[in-house]
Amino acid sequence: MVECIILHKILRIKTWFAKKSFFKHLEHKIPAMKPSDVGQRLAKITKCAISWDEHTRKFYSVDASSYTIKPQVVAFPRNESDVIKIIKFAKRYHIPLTPRGAGTGLVGSALGRGIILDMRNFDKIKLGASQVEVGSGVFKGRLDKILKKQGRVIGPDPSIGPFCTIGGMIGTNASGIHSLKYGSIIDNIVQVRMIDSSGHVIKFPGRYDSKDIIKKIQSRNHTFPKVSKNSCGYRIDKVLSENDLHKLIAGSEGTLGIVTTVKLKTYPSPKNVLLYVIHYDTLLDAARDVPKILELKPSAVELVDSNITKHIKMKIPSIGCLLFVEFDNTAQDRKQIYKITSGKIIKTESSAVKIKKIWSFRNSALAYSLQSITKNETMPTLIEDAVVPVKRIPLLLKILDMVSKKYGLRVIVYGHAGNGNLHMRPVLRQKDLGLIKEIAKEFFSGIISIGGSITGEHGDGLARSEFVKLQYDAKTYSIFKQVKKQFDPENILNPGKIISSKSTVTRNLKI
Repeated sequence: MVECIILHKILRIKTWFAKKSFFKHLEHKIPAMKPSDVGQRLAKITKCAISWDEHTRKFYSVDASSYTIKPQVVAFPRNESDVIKIIKFAKRYHIPLTPRGAGTGLVGSALGRGIILDMRNFDKIKLGASQVEVGSGVFKGRLDKILKKQGRVIGPDPSIGPFCTIGGMIGTNASGIHSLKYGSIIDNIVQVRMIDSSGHVIKFPGRYDSKDIIKKIQSRNHTFPKVSKNSCGYRIDKVLSENDLHKLIAGSEGTLGIVTTVKLKTYPSPKNVLLYVIHYDTLLDAARDVPKILELKPSAVELVDSNITKHIKMKIPSIGCLLFVEFDNTAQDRKQIYKITSGKIIKTESSAVKIKKIWSFRNSALAYSLQSITKNETMPTLIEDAVVPVKRIPLLLKILDMVSKKYGLRVIVYGHAGNGNLHMRPVLRQKDLGLIKEIAKEFFSGIISIGGSITGEHGDGLARSEFVKLQYDAKTYSIFKQVKKQFDPENILNPGKIISSKSTVTRNLKI
């Protein structure tokens, strides 16, 4: 009896240490190898370019976020064989591996201390009738030009679209201005080809022993916010069968595998486009009109505040905000908008050239935001991607107003009002890292309390991964950890993103 008790205790201790050993991997300690050691060893096993000079490492230490992390080396794989060899090397020496596209991400998803995989050489494009097969390193701007000749488009269109890569868009589950009509990347993926942490090439959907992962996802009830777009955590809510496993990769930020090729839906280029620009005195006035406007089935409803409008070269009656409402290919009487809006329609445009120019104003919102900052202010990437049910946008604005008054913030607001996804960029007068984390936690708690998600389309990255467990209940977060362990048991793929054991919101933040 005593021996049984002792044996039971030993087993419990072993189980505890086994669990601790896995979670210990969540934050990697880089091996004692110098960058030159890692680089030279990689150069011997692959024929692709490997760089570890100070200039390259410094260049890849930043992206479009406010974070800075210097990698050990940067690799430029030419093909899947190179990727497999690098993954196996990283696994052997337990070196973190982070895939990178164009570095346009806003939350530090493409930053890592180990090996950066620049996927630029995966740039092949194969056109189909209603699909396109593209490498993860293909720039969307290049793809758009090729599809335009066919009279086709891909649906997701981030404001930085021409300069981002397809792999980056998959990593963050990007969407953009026309997500009302086309959805996010997760709604447009047909198939994903990737390489897992063991160096195995996987196709989703395809031949893959998915019983374990499907069982884990479906074994417990999980709770997700009822919003039109969501990039927080792993989208297990979209995986109903093995035919949906490709959707799990959307928004996974390279933590489950290195995406090499993807098939995406394409659509006929829209015709008969009509764009209305509507002026409102306040954001709240505009927000109240959005649900009514959505009943007319627009293809886009976008919002910019007064911080943005002052940069727009358009005759605007007074200080306030603007809604951009677009329709295309619809039998709906679009003139109904005159009856339902409480704002003033200041422009109606049907010329494709002029519509493109007007959308360029909206797409420049982030750049205009940066121009609005004075020398004594700073604007860290923080609470900029919340999404709520559309009818609760007024509540979202009230939460933002309360947080702003409490902490003395000036906040710049723009984004996808039709999806309830607003980009809110707080401008701080003091560079206080502790204050930043406090603001984030309070604001995120408010978003979650009204049924929203803290991440709509930009990914979790360094800015929000520690708050994923705040967004979801313990059971759902537990499934996330099991999914991560299933695909990446050694946790070498972009560690610390989505599943995070430590605070990252202010670590490595440069303000």
